[in-house]
Amino acid sequence: MNMDRSYYRIMLGQKSAFASECHEGRWFGGDWGIAPDLTHELTDNWRDFNAKFISIYLEANPGKSKVAAGLACGMLHTICKGIQKGDIVLCPDGKGSYWIGEVVSDYYYVPGETLRHRRKVEWFPKSIARAEMSEGLQRSTGSIGTVSNISKHAVEIDGFLEGNTPPKLIATDELVEDPSVFALEKHLEDFLVQNWAFTELGKGYDIFTEDGEPAGQQYPSDTGPIDVLAISKDGKELLVVELKKGRASDAVVGQIQRYMGYVLDELAEPHQSVRGCIIALEDDLRLRRALRATSNIDFYRYQVSFKLFKGM
Repeated sequence: MNMDRSYYRIMLGQKSAFASECHEGRWFGGDWGIAPDLTHELTDNWRDFNAKFISIYLEANPGKSKVAAGLACGMLHTICKGIQKGDIVLCPDGKGSYWIGEVVSDYYYVPGETLRHRRKVEWFPKSIARAEMSEGLQRSTGSIGTVSNISKHAVEIDGFLEGNTPPKLIATDELVEDPSVFALEKHLEDFLVQNWAFTELGKGYDIFTEDGEPAGQQYPSDTGPIDVLAISKDGKELLVVELKKGRASDAVVGQIQRYMGYVLDELAEPHQSVRGCIIALEDDLRLRRALRATSNIDFYRYQVSFKLFKGM
């Protein structure tokens, strides 16, 4: 595995509308209605980029929220600046497979064209059928949004690059104490998102959506991705959800407060408040003490259950 490169899933337009054009031209790109040449605008810190271009995005996309603007500008910065030469991209072809390529250029601008903010890529000869991927890589490459960092699947992707058949189960957590519980818990976030409407939280909140598609899972912030970003059904409150496999320590309170601070400063409209929610298998005394000092963070426990029943 090359430790110096990162791996990304990039959508080539909505529903891969520009997949063939990008593949034939050996490039990928983004737009989001932001027209100017960004050659001299790509700051090292994406937050500085967002601070300037969120207003430009909102002007180009009337009716969109600051949450949508933050997501779009963050993805545009990643495409133009965050992704480095030598990084690997996987792009769906719209037919059930993924092209895989190496990024070979810095940002360049093509005025007047679709997806005008572009990067050059050299595609590898063989595409990857989605059915060949492990379940984990399928979930990561199927996530909502134009850009998704899938570097945690580097070993499997490198296996494809080398022409090897990847293993179907790849575990990278060195701290797993109970493999059977881990096998269930690793799906916790996806399960919560897919069954949101049937949970206690789903009664009062909806996961943030963009153009009718869920976009609140792994929402980027300047201190790390937010597991789930939701909004109350009356639109007056944003909810930050942090999921912890196993026991949650008091350190998670500071972590979720940083996420909440980001949402309050960068995403919330003037009429919106921000609330936090920690979900874990267990808590402890220190966590309970820490939560006593705050009134806007809730704690929920989850249960993992797997049983076999012998038939007659």
